[in-house]
Amino acid sequence: MKLVYAVIATLTAALVSAGTALAFCGFYVAKADSKLFNRASRVVLARHEDRTVITMANDYRGDLKAFAIVIPVPTVLERGQIHVGDRAPIEHLDAYTAPRLVEYFDEDPCRPRVMTAPAAQAGAAGKEARRDAVLDKTLGVTIEAQYIVGEYDILILSAKESTGLETWLRGEGYRVPAGAAAVLGSYIKQNTKFFLARVNLKEQSALGFTYLRPLQIAFESPKFMLPIRLGMVNADGPQELFVYALSRKGRVETTNYRTVRLPTGVDLPVYVKGEFSAFYRAMFAEQVRREDMRAVFLEYAWDMSWCDPCAADPLTNEELRQLGVFWLDDASPGPGSVPPGRRPQTGGGTDVFATRLHVRYDADHFPEDLVFQETADRANFQGRYVLRHPFGGAPSCEAARRYQADLRVRAEREVVMLASLTGWPIEAIRKKMVPPYGDALPDAHPWWQRLWSD
Repeated sequence: MKLVYAVIATLTAALVSAGTALAFCGFYVAKADSKLFNRASRVVLARHEDRTVITMANDYRGDLKAFAIVIPVPTVLERGQIHVGDRAPIEHLDAYTAPRLVEYFDEDPCRPRVMTAPAAQAGAAGKEARRDAVLDKTLGVTIEAQYIVGEYDILILSAKESTGLETWLRGEGYRVPAGAAAVLGSYIKQNTKFFLARVNLKEQSALGFTYLRPLQIAFESPKFMLPIRLGMVNADGPQELFVYALSRKGRVETTNYRTVRLPTGVDLPVYVKGEFSAFYRAMFAEQVRREDMRAVFLEYAWDMSWCDPCAADPLTNEELRQLGVFWLDDASPGPGSVPPGRRPQTGGGTDVFATRLHVRYDADHFPEDLVFQETADRANFQGRYVLRHPFGGAPSCEAARRYQADLRVRAEREVVMLASLTGWPIEAIRKKMVPPYGDALPDAHPWWQRLWSD
C-alpha cells in the first residue's frame, strides 16, 4: 500500500552582526549547514510581488514505490508550472547561508600591527499525459489535471469535503495517516487545490536517476505562505525546517510567529573548533527551549551582490535561475547596492536578497501554517562564532604582561558565554579549556602566586 507522505517535515511535502569592519577578518573554519540536523526539510522560496517559485528537496528514505506527496496549492497548476530541478543549487545555497565558525590568532602584543578592513571575498522534458476532469459524484473529488514530469506522476485535485478526499486517496491505494481529514478540511474551506506527486519508477529508470530530484512549482497568489500542518499529521516528533527565501526588496520574516535572530558574533573557547557540530545543535536547542518552540530563527540575511566573507562561493545567476529567481533578466535595477569600499562578488545575484530561516516545530506549538512577508530591511546578518587563539610568546614588554592578565578575564568570559548559549555545565567547560587558558582561569593558581607572578 502506498504511503501519502504529506509532510513538510521531511520536505517531501512542502507547498508550499553588528560589528566593525575588522570583525570579519580571520578565516573560515566550519559551517553549520542543514546536514547537522536529522529529519531536516529544505524549501527554497523565490518571491517577487505575487509570483512565487517553490523548490522542494525531497529527503525520502524507503521504498520509492511507497513514495507520494500531497501539497496544498492555491490554484490548478498547468504543466508548464511544474518542473523537476537539480539538487546541487540547493546544496550550494545551504552552504552559502550556513552559520559559520571563524578563528583569529592574536598578534604579538609587543609588536602590534595596524589592520585595514578587508575587501569582500569574491566567489566564484518529460512526457505529458492529460485526461478530461473526472468527477466522482459520491466523493466530490475532481482530477483537475494530470501530468508526467520527469520521474513524477502529477495529479492536481480539488475536493468538496475532507472525508471524500481521504476516502478517494485510500481507494487509490494510499495509506493516509490518522487525523489528516481535519487538516485537509481546513484547506478545502479555503478552496485550496491539492498537488499529488508520486514516483514513476519506469521514467526514473529511463532517466538514469537513483535519487529523487527536487520538485518545483510556480504560481501567482497574494498569499505568501508555507503549509506545514499537513506534514505534522504523521510526524513522530519535532521536525526541522530550513527556508531559504530569495527576494528583491529585503529580508523575509514570518508574520504569525516571532522571527528571532540567533546569537551571533560571540567569542567561544578554542576547543569548540573540534566540537562545532555538537555546539551548534546544543545552542540551537537551547534557543528553541527559551522561546518555548514558538519562534522562527533567522540564521542569515544578506544582499547577494556582495559578501564579507562568504561561507561558500556565491551562487551564479544560472544557479539562482535554477532555484526560481525569475526576475534577473529585468532591466530595472533592484534596491540593493554594494557598500562603499566593497567589491561586488562575481558569482551573480546582483538583484537578490537571501534570507535563511530555521524552525523546529510540532503540532502543539505551531498550529498555523507559516505566513511570510518581505520587508524593506536590507541589514546584513549571519550566524558567526569566533575562536581567538592567544599569542604564545613569552612576555617581553609591559604590554605583553597586561595582555596575559587580560587573557584570564577573556577565558572566563568565553566559558560563561558557552554555558549560557548551550546550557552545558560551566565546570565541564572549564575542564576542557587548554593552556594557556586552562592555567589562566580563576583559581587555577593560589591568589598570592598570581599577585606576585611578575
